[in-house]
Order: sequence, then structure tokens, then C-alpha cells
Amino acid sequence: MAALREDLAAAFRLCHQFGWSESVGNHFSAAVSDDGRQFLLNPCWQHFATIDPDDLLLLDVDDDQTMLGDNAPDPSAWAVHGTLHREIPAARVILHCHSPYATALASLEDPTLLPIDNNTARFWGRIGYDLEFGGISDSEAEGAHLAQAIGDNTVLVMRNHGITVTGPTVADAFEDLYFFEKAAQTQILALSSGKPLAVLNDDVAKATAEGWKSYRGMAQRHFDHLKSTL
Repeated sequence: MAALREDLAAAFRLCHQFGWSESVGNHFSAAVSDDGRQFLLNPCWQHFATIDPDDLLLLDVDDDQTMLGDNAPDPSAWAVHGTLHREIPAARVILHCHSPYATALASLEDPTLLPIDNNTARFWGRIGYDLEFGGISDSEAEGAHLAQAIGDNTVLVMRNHGITVTGPTVADAFEDLYFFEKAAQTQILALSSGKPLAVLNDDVAKATAEGWKSYRGMAQRHFDHLKSTL
């Protein structure tokens, strides 16, 4: 668990360095148990830039006393991440933030990420969309709604809100967060030209997404480098 704590703490600090943190809000978590019911989560309102491995809370979704203690997590984080880890055990790591371009994309009437280059096509067939923003997500019912919205996908675009990515490791999830922000930036910049987009056809988009699978090892190499800069 020490290595997982170290990686998750690094993800918080890197998120801030990339300019994706927001005051002392937003949440990253990582499952510890096989069923996802025990997981690590950032403390309530601790700035991403200051989080160390030992700061991370070890929580259990079955502990009904969690929100009653002095070290209770943020209610939104507990409701959403606890429910997602319980409902989707395969989502070992869950990263949620309001990165600028992903949030801009999520704020469009149609927030669909279109396959217009390698990075946008990377996510072909892997994105769920939640189009029913209802304010701050601080209830178990909202967590269940988000679990249904992401389904079997690994990315959730939350309209009028932001982005959530999941992955088998911190490195894999952070790599998707990184590439999704780049993909959203590409689409927003292309849309800003006012010119029609050259959207790839489904066959090419699917083949491009499949082609990315052989490059999965990039994630760990990239994350190891980023950690070395902290």
C-alpha cells in the first residue's frame, strides 16, 4: 500500500503543477481491497500541492461512522467516490477534477469528444456522458447515477461540471487525464476557428483507439518521469 499511497500523493501534486487543481476541492481515490470497498482518499479541503502519502485517508464504504469523526472526508467525495468504488470494483483509481479544456468541453450543449486527431481518437468507445447536472454531487443517489452514467467506460464527461477518469493504476488513470485534457484542448481550439471539423470516420477512429493499446507502457514511463520532477 505504501507504493500506492506514494503514487496517489504524486498525482495530486502533479495535477496542481499542470494547473488542474481548484482551490482545495476535487478528489482522487484509489481502491485498496479487491472489492473496492476500502479505498484511499484525500483529506477534506487539503490543497493538492501539499498532500503527502501519509495524509491520505483509508476509508471503508461499510463504515457508517465515517462522516461523524473529526477527520471526516469531504461529503461529496465520500458520496461519489465511495459509491463508484463499491459499484465498479474494476475502477481501481478514480481521478476527478475541473481541468480547463475538459470543463470547457463539458460546458457545451453537446460535449461529445469527436475523433479529429490521434489524441481525441484515443478515447473512441471509452467515454460515458452524464448530461444531467444537478449541482454539487453530495448524495449516494448521485454517486449511483454517476456509476450508471460511466457504465463500462473508463472516462466520464460530466456536462456543466468536469471530467472523471478511471484506471487500473494511478499511472494509467493519470495518463488518461493528461491525454483527455490535450484532446479537449485540441477540439476547443479547432472549434474556435469557426471552420468545419474534419472528423474521422468510425472505422478509422476505432482503429486508432485500438492502436493506442500497444502504447500502454507509456503511462508508467511518463508517470515515473513526472514523479522524478517533484
